[in-house]
Amino acid sequence: MGHLPKLIEDLGLILIVAAITTLLFRRIKQPLVLGYIIAGLLVGPHLSLTPTVIDTENVETLAEIGVIFLLFSLGLEFSFKKLMRVGGSASITAFVEILFITITGYFLGYFMGWSTMDSLFLGGMLASSSTTIIIKAFDELGVKTKMYARIVFGVLVVEDIVVILLMVLLSTVAVTKQFEGTEMVFTVLKLLFFLALWFIAGIFLLPTLLRKAKPLLDEETLLVLSIGLCLGMVILATQVGFSAELGAFIMGSILAETTAAEKVEHILTPVKNLFGAIFFVSVGMLIDPAAMVEYRWPILFVTLLTLFGKFFSTTLGALLSGQPLKQAVEVGMSMAQIGEFAFIVAALGLSLGVTSDFIFPVAVGASAITTFTTPYMIKYSDHMYYFLARILPQKWILALNNYSTGTQNIQAESTWKKLTKSYLNIGLTNGIMLLALLLVSVNFLLPFLNRHLENDMLSSIAALVISLGIAAPFLWALMTKQPNKMDIKELWLDPEYSRGPLLVLQLLRMALGILIITIWVDRLFTTSLAILIAVPIIVFILFLFSRRIQAFYQRLELRFINNLNARETAEAEALRSSENILTKHFSPQSDLSPWDAHLVDLEVNPQAQYVGHTLLELAWRENYGINIAYIKRGDKLIYAPGKNNKLLPYDRVGIIATDAQMQAFKPIFDALEEVDTAEHNVEDIGLQKIVVDEHNRLKGHTVLSSGIRERTNGLIVGIQRNNERILNPTSTTTFEWGDIVWIVGEKKKIQKLNMA
Repeated sequence: MGHLPKLIEDLGLILIVAAITTLLFRRIKQPLVLGYIIAGLLVGPHLSLTPTVIDTENVETLAEIGVIFLLFSLGLEFSFKKLMRVGGSASITAFVEILFITITGYFLGYFMGWSTMDSLFLGGMLASSSTTIIIKAFDELGVKTKMYARIVFGVLVVEDIVVILLMVLLSTVAVTKQFEGTEMVFTVLKLLFFLALWFIAGIFLLPTLLRKAKPLLDEETLLVLSIGLCLGMVILATQVGFSAELGAFIMGSILAETTAAEKVEHILTPVKNLFGAIFFVSVGMLIDPAAMVEYRWPILFVTLLTLFGKFFSTTLGALLSGQPLKQAVEVGMSMAQIGEFAFIVAALGLSLGVTSDFIFPVAVGASAITTFTTPYMIKYSDHMYYFLARILPQKWILALNNYSTGTQNIQAESTWKKLTKSYLNIGLTNGIMLLALLLVSVNFLLPFLNRHLENDMLSSIAALVISLGIAAPFLWALMTKQPNKMDIKELWLDPEYSRGPLLVLQLLRMALGILIITIWVDRLFTTSLAILIAVPIIVFILFLFSRRIQAFYQRLELRFINNLNARETAEAEALRSSENILTKHFSPQSDLSPWDAHLVDLEVNPQAQYVGHTLLELAWRENYGINIAYIKRGDKLIYAPGKNNKLLPYDRVGIIATDAQMQAFKPIFDALEEVDTAEHNVEDIGLQKIVVDEHNRLKGHTVLSSGIRERTNGLIVGIQRNNERILNPTSTTTFEWGDIVWIVGEKKKIQKLNMA
């Protein structure tokens, strides 16, 4: 009999117990994450009543793979442009909440006597809320369509990316054991540089690769390619000095900008679910029930800080971002729980060996309590608002409302600000590429040439020519590329502005470019004479071939922009194929926040009562005050549908309404047609024949008057009379003695026809 590795036995135990616990938790309508953690507790070393996992080292390796796939999947849902669309309200709210809860979490750990590292990681654990729990609670309470839910989802997006950055900073602090400001600033700048570099390079290369390989990519090869890219970026990130989780997240966010993002996310889901389940089970294996009892007071304190601290800080952030008091309170009440990232942050601290073992029991205990309280916090958010409205001075409420109105009426940016932002984008993008090329030329290209060329001067010259040849388009853009020419012309001709700032800005760009060339030459050559000779020659060559360099750069830029906007372009092309060209006057992303009304996107249930009815017949606008902005049917988008348009199964409907209108209308939209709930089986329906005789008394009856359709739930498809066959007889066909009648219907009811 063959030997079975312990890892396979452990995996079987883990997955069987996890399946049982998650079925139970789904039955009681609780988050599956808690079910996985309970499964880990059952198979862990701290509970002797149940079988225990033996090969814990290999299980931990699988758990690390689970974290990588969880972060990769999160990146696929993220996309950098999604963060840009979140808007100022969600960003301000998130940063205020994260800053407050992280600092207070650190000081809570400090006052409880924890070490500095334990306190730091506690602050990081509290920085994010649970997307899974919030979405589940919103669905069950029917508030997903309310206006404040949009801000909550935006805050969750910002939280996710900030926690990723926090994990990198915590890893750096844990390894270096240094807290100096300069070290932290250097780490942040290094992180931002590599984030931008990976994003620019990834967007330039990956969409093109996927587009050219599309005819060869089926689900299997796409899955293998995606996981290979993910693990490749994980290796690269760890080589540079960052965490594996960051690499997985970055690759996911790059793929999120491609047209294959949804397909990759779909085929990756089973892999992510499997390894994610193993990770959360491994979290449960680290829980010691005795430790949870021992640290019951820290669990209580962390829970109270989460409930009240997150409510206060999120509400404050929402108010500062310009949200009305009622909406700010609703946002604050929704965010008061610990997310799944708490377990990942806690696992990071343990894997680095810098945190104590009791971190996990505290995180799990507080997470479990806040999971159960979240639905009640959301449900009673209105009551909290009315309570605050009663106790707060009226002038405070009036001031808050005036502040909210004022922030929503801020005018668009001035031309000068837009121009400055354009110059900043040009400088940062091309500066990052030049810095990356400089590092490659000094650390890789020059050593390579020195090994293969005997003359060091020749090696330096070759490295300079090759590297600056590649960098020439980016140097040209940094020094001379102009943003929107109309904005420059407007400022140049406007007497209100002096032309001096524009000239100074251009001269600074030129000086910056020459400085970069000087540094480049200085790093490759040891003599100052080389700088005096090489820099003027390089600048002269750049201007001599500026037109060719400009044309090449524009091709690079066009390819990058096309790749960056590939998903939006594909969607736009699908919409252009629609019969209604008026879609250009309406964007589903329109922000209606200055009004109480907002846009809600809903899907038509196939069993909805109104399916097949025209909008005129439904009269929703007259009865409920809502407006239908669009109907999306596959790739077809019907903008501002007319009274004769019908709603069909799986249509996406854009509805403009206030929260109050949606609360009254949503039950109507969700109402389903009453159907017979008795169990039916396809096998009960079949093709059978009966003979017209004295038992069924069909002789002399027509097909219509016989009532066969009603009595059998069936259809007469043929009659055989002597040697004649009548296919699909009409309703006036009369039965005669000895006719053989073929019926498609319920077998038992057909058989009863002969039982007179």
